[in-house]
Amino acid sequence: MNKAEAALKEKNKLPDGYTVEFGGQFEHLQEARARLFIVVPAALLLIFILIYMAFGSFKQAALVYTGIPLAVTGGVFALWIRGMPFSITAAIGFIALSGVAVLNGVVLVSYFNQLREQGRTVRDAVLEGGMTRLRPVLMTAAVASLGFLPMAISTSLGAEVQRPLATVVIGGVLSSTFLTLVLLPVLYHWAESKIRKPVEALKEE
Repeated sequence: MNKAEAALKEKNKLPDGYTVEFGGQFEHLQEARARLFIVVPAALLLIFILIYMAFGSFKQAALVYTGIPLAVTGGVFALWIRGMPFSITAAIGFIALSGVAVLNGVVLVSYFNQLREQGRTVRDAVLEGGMTRLRPVLMTAAVASLGFLPMAISTSLGAEVQRPLATVVIGGVLSSTFLTLVLLPVLYHWAESKIRKPVEALKEE
């Protein structure tokens, strides 16, 4: 945008009082971007609030929320691999991806908590919960990825709008699934064990 304006000023010297403005689709794009700067943070904040309300713990809400950064990284990497620029539809895909990314985290953490309420240790809850919830997590990722696959490879009329959204969701779901199955149980075990040890030491005294 800035380069285009600079090039126009160099090549076309307008009389005093005249200006050149970009309109049409570019103008709509700029307006949509301005709205997204408000919508995206609001959506992320709302997601965090809902997670916190579900668990009643800031720590566990933060653990589940870690699924969003890696999911976003996977979406950006998928766009880069396919040579697609960031667009409004891609931004919408990131918003949808944020909700999908925390879903599996909620499934795992809630089951970990359920097992601990039954008397399991943190380690046993993580191991048993990870194995028990492995299939549901993989099925969620597979359904989301396969559901968007036709959009991602479509070449029909209007596909240029659908492809970025589907690409972001597929790439982000795959990366967030890796986080859910591998990194989230490790973080949960580390966070919960770190707090339980001082408490148990106090009880022994």
